[in-house]
This record gives sequence, C-alpha cells and structure tokens, in this order.
Amino acid sequence: MSSRPARARADRVWRIGKVVKITAVAALIAVLLLLPLYLPGDWLKVGTWIMTGAVGAIGLTILTGQAGQLSLAQAFFLLVGAVSYSVLTGPTTDPTYIGLGWPPLAGMIGAVLISGLAGAAFAPVSGRLRGIYLGVASLALVFLGFWLGRALPSIAGSTSSGRPPTPFSVFGLSVDVPRQLSEITIAGVPLGRDERSWYLFLFLTVVAYLLAQGAVRGRPGRAWRAVRDHETAATVLGVSVVRTKASVFAISSAYAGLAGVMTAWWTGITKPDESEVVGTYSVTVSIAFLAMIVVGGMGSLPGAVLGAVVVFGLPVALPLVTQGGSGTIGSGTAFTPIVITNLTFGALIILIILFEPRGLAGLGRRLGLRLPGRAPGEQPTGRAGRRRVTDRAATRQA
Repeated sequence: MSSRPARARADRVWRIGKVVKITAVAALIAVLLLLPLYLPGDWLKVGTWIMTGAVGAIGLTILTGQAGQLSLAQAFFLLVGAVSYSVLTGPTTDPTYIGLGWPPLAGMIGAVLISGLAGAAFAPVSGRLRGIYLGVASLALVFLGFWLGRALPSIAGSTSSGRPPTPFSVFGLSVDVPRQLSEITIAGVPLGRDERSWYLFLFLTVVAYLLAQGAVRGRPGRAWRAVRDHETAATVLGVSVVRTKASVFAISSAYAGLAGVMTAWWTGITKPDESEVVGTYSVTVSIAFLAMIVVGGMGSLPGAVLGAVVVFGLPVALPLVTQGGSGTIGSGTAFTPIVITNLTFGALIILIILFEPRGLAGLGRRLGLRLPGRAPGEQPTGRAGRRRVTDRAATRQA
C-alpha cells in the first residue's frame, strides 16, 4: 500500500525536475542570444574563442571519455580543417595559393568531411592500439602536420604571412561586415562582424552539441561505452571493436576539423606554426584540449564546454580585465594571462584527480545540479527512465 504514494511523489518530483531543467536551458539560450546586443566586440571574441574550443573538446570527450581512446592529435585535425577550408573556398585566380572557389558553406562541410576521412585513415592504428600507446601514436600526427604545413606553402600558406580564409557567407549574407556598415539591426544595435560571428559560432556549437548528445544517448554511444569498459564482452555482444574504434576516431576528427575552420575564421589567417611545441596547431594545443576534458569531466558534454571556458577563455579574457588590457597582472610582474591560465588549469587538474575525478560536471552533480530522484550517473529519459525512478523510490519507502 505504501508503494503507490511513494511512486506518485517520485513521479511528481521527477516532472518538476524536468520542468526546471527545460526552463534553465531555455533561459541560457535566451541569454546567449541577447549577449551580442550588450557586450562589446572584445568580449564577443572571447565567447567565440570559447565556442571554438568547446566544439573540439566535445569531439575529444566522445573519443576519450565515451570510447576510452587517448588521443593527442586534435591539433593536427584542427590544421586539416583550417587548411581544407582555405583550399576549398580560396579564389582560383590567386597564383600564390591553390584554391577551388567553393562557396563557404560547401567549403565548411567539405573541410569537416576531409578531417573525418583523415581520422578514418588512421583507423589501422586507432583500431588496434589503446591507452598510452595510442596517445603516443596520435601525437606523431601533430609532428606530421607541422612538417606538411611547412613543406606545402601553396596549400597551407607560408609561416610568415599565411593565407587569409574566405569569410563565411550564405545566401548573400556575409559575416565579415563592419558594424558601421551593417544593414541589419536588432533592438537598434547594428549586427557587425563580431555580432554575426557570435551567432554563427553559437549555431555551430549548438548543432555540434546536439548531434553529440544524440549519439551518446543512442546506439553508437552504447557501443562506445561497451568497448571502453570491456572489449572482450563487447565482442561477445556483437560489437565490432575495430570498426567502433575507427568510427569514433573519425567522428572526433570531424569535430576537430570544424573547430579548425572556426579557428581560421577567428584568427583571420591560416598559416603553419613556426614551432611544433608552441602555436595554433602545436602539441601545446593538443594538451590544452586534453586538459579541457579532464577539467570538465571525462565523457561529459557539458563538462567539455566548461573546460573550454577555463582553458580557452582565461587567456583571452584576462587581458580585458587587467590594467589597460596590457596582458600582465600588475606592472613589473611575469604573470601573463597564459602563465595564469596554465597555473589555473594545472592546479584544477591536480585537485580534480585527487577529489573529484568526474571533473566540473561531477562537482555540479555533487552540489545537487541534477534531476531530483536520479541516482548518481543515471540518465533516465522518457517513460522507461521515469519508471525506474519511481520503482526505486517505492522500494526505498517500502
């Protein structure tokens, strides 16, 4: 007799939690849509850089957190995406650089596909290695990209000047429009280059997040986690370990390729690095992406976004809040934004490993930022999920 009231209460709490979650997401989307109307251009560039990192981190957290494959090759696929977009959309009349003259939208899609194919070409390695061995093998791709970028200046641009990427435009509407010349206004605010870039990057980030969420919650995500947890058991269940590893590496590479296109738009130039250790597509960038998913929480999509806020957001935001935007904290000190950022997420990684292995996303769940009545780590959805919650609550009450 006592099970029915318990089930009813659990069901009511679950519904309330779902409404609260939907309301919070709607409020967040509304804030993100309104921010360009109030923030200056410098802060909008901070936001678009964070979104760029979030897209790449989402791809890596799928690969490492969901499928259990360690990769340090995100910087290489960023370079593949940026260079592919510049070649596909570059003008055909420029004698210095190779260009095919594609429309920007087609060039962006083509760059993502090429990056995915580059990841699939790594399948003979990614499908048979695991752990630190796969990480070292993937790191070799960064050095390969460094050499290819310098060896092919007609494609990747020179290390001194690079090549400018084609600004994004669709149906005659271009992103590269100065604010004072913009013909589109919202609430009296002209939508210039920074505002349009914000909305473009926000759209791409939301689409990338939703696609990843659908894959994680669907059949591909179950196959990834089966391979991550126990390859032998996954094989018994009918999951092809080699094919699953290869496909998830290709998907992660496609995400990195999209982040590479966004990087080219954000920096306004595509050029190879002068050093394999420091630069836009260097080993340091690959480590930064790995730090994002560790700080945010392995396998957590919201955690990947939070990690991008810390790792990519701090270096470009700190100069805006220091004295005159000089990039140093106080005169006569060596604490630059880069140094402070490295110290911050380095300390965060140590603290997270010691006290909260699930990262910032796990800390949020520990603080109660989850649906009421849900067991830790469970993701109930639909009627089946609600039924599990109510049955468990009724059992505890009885």
